[in-house]
Amino acid sequence: MNKTLGFIGAGNMATAIINGILVQKAETPDHIFVFDLDDAKLALMREKGVRTVSSCQELTKQADIIVLAVKPQNYDEVLNDIRPAVDANKTFVTIAAGISIAYIRSRLGTDVPAVRVMPNTPLLLGKGATAMCRSENIAEDDFQKIYQMFALSGVVEEMDEQQMNAVIAVNGSSPAYIYYFAKAMRDYAVSVGIDETKALNLICQTLEGSAAMLRESGDSPDTLIGKVCSKGGTTIEAMNILQQHHVEDSIVEAMQACTRRAEELGK
Repeated sequence: MNKTLGFIGAGNMATAIINGILVQKAETPDHIFVFDLDDAKLALMREKGVRTVSSCQELTKQADIIVLAVKPQNYDEVLNDIRPAVDANKTFVTIAAGISIAYIRSRLGTDVPAVRVMPNTPLLLGKGATAMCRSENIAEDDFQKIYQMFALSGVVEEMDEQQMNAVIAVNGSSPAYIYYFAKAMRDYAVSVGIDETKALNLICQTLEGSAAMLRESGDSPDTLIGKVCSKGGTTIEAMNILQQHHVEDSIVEAMQACTRRAEELGK
């Protein structure tokens, strides 16, 4: 049986997942259902051939695998709404920060099969980094279908659920850290008279090249830092300033704050 997919919420993340599925022809549009409160978003889905419905409950009745693509603050409302339409044959996917498998089950009143997922926004470009974990009772075929749904738009790593709040700081929120660093580099370049467009082009390529070095060189981050830092050279001077300001400690502290907030959201 080719199980149908349903998305409650048609925002950027849900749209990116659906686009990846359709572009790769992993599923036909008529096997995908979507509900959103925004009629304009539903109209865009219909243009893709995706089937739209008029309520969360109707979607839950129609779809076999249901992706909860709403903000953490809206989960209680949505789960209470769909509860009458849920049975043990439905599989749920949560992509919201802090929302655990146990949270889903407690609100639905049944131990549904579930997958907890933490994607990130580069998934919109097919370059996502996604972490996920599964419940003990999910069928392997269903899990692989969900896994591939995200793998079509980037890399996926499976892990234990006890790591899922912490991993948000590693992949879910971390693009913002990279943009923050890139912004500082751009602002400095502009301040010394370098054209902003040229600076951003160089910065972006440097970020991409550095990521490739991390992935492909076989060297650790510490080794790669050492290879750029010549004794008495320019890079070591920059690194000395970062170390004096305890930038590494600040990054760790920021990631800890991210994890604490995820834990708060899941209560």
